[in-house]
Formats: sequence, C-alpha cells, structure tokens
Amino acid sequence: MREPLKPGFYGLSDLLIGDYFETPSHTVTAEDIDNFADLSGDRFAIHMSDETARSYGFTGRVAHGLLVLSIIDGLKNQSEAQLDAIASLGWNIRFSSPVLIGDRIQSTITIAELRTTLKSGRGMATLDISATNQNGAVVQAGQNMLMMKTYTRADARSCTGAHQYS
Repeated sequence: MREPLKPGFYGLSDLLIGDYFETPSHTVTAEDIDNFADLSGDRFAIHMSDETARSYGFTGRVAHGLLVLSIIDGLKNQSEAQLDAIASLGWNIRFSSPVLIGDRIQSTITIAELRTTLKSGRGMATLDISATNQNGAVVQAGQNMLMMKTYTRADARSCTGAHQYS
C-alpha cells in the first residue's frame, strides 16, 4: 500500500489516484450536538434526549448526521496534507452507523479521480471519504467532489508533499 501524503500543500497536479491522508480526530460532545441543534433548528428527539434515543434502541443521544459530515469536512481542512481547493461541489455520503456522545471521529481521504477542466488553472478531484469511530467502525462513507487549483512546473507553489516538483 502507498504511503500517506506528507504534510504540505497540494494542487491537483501534485496528486495521483490512490494518494490518501488521515485527518486529525474529534470527540463528539453534548455541546457539539446542542450547538448544531441551535444553529440548524433540528431538534429531533433522538438528538436531544437520552431517554428518547434509548426508546429508539440507541444507547444515548445520537449526533446529527449532518453535524458529523460537517466535522469530517472540518477535519479534512485541518489535516497536515492540505488540498488547494477552490470550492466543494457536493457530497454523496452514507450515514452507516450512529455517532454518540464520546465517539472519536477520524477520516481517511483517498484521491479517487482527477480531471482537468476547460478553464485553465482548475481541475476536479473526487475524494473517497471513510470516517470511523474509535472502534474502527465506519460511521460515514462516500465521496466529496472538489474544484481545485492546478499548477504547472513554472508556477507550482513550494510543496513538501510526496509528489514535489523537481
């Protein structure tokens, strides 16, 4: 298996299909869930009440799926390997397992597809996302499509990554 991307800043031209990196982790708290409920207005009972969550078969309050997705995106953007993204163009994600208070979330981001666009200096990267909890169980999995900056040898940024220009 390939080594993970080294710390650094990566444009589309620096990447190869199969490159990957691990994100930092985040432990989900009751405060995270409460703040997301306040912001989103989503106060579905399994998110707000241990008793209700248990009555639905969970062991305690369940984090919102979109909260976990937001955490995954934030962790991606806090990683030591940074992708020079212009914009996120969408997510296709599955909520595979519930995330509970106290669960530690971490993701593996793998480059699945790369393509250039007609507009110079831009390209598209499809990222495979696999988010796991502290037990290694997949809690969310899917793909994120990013519009990214591309570089040529003449204008490449200094990069300390695995595919540094020579």
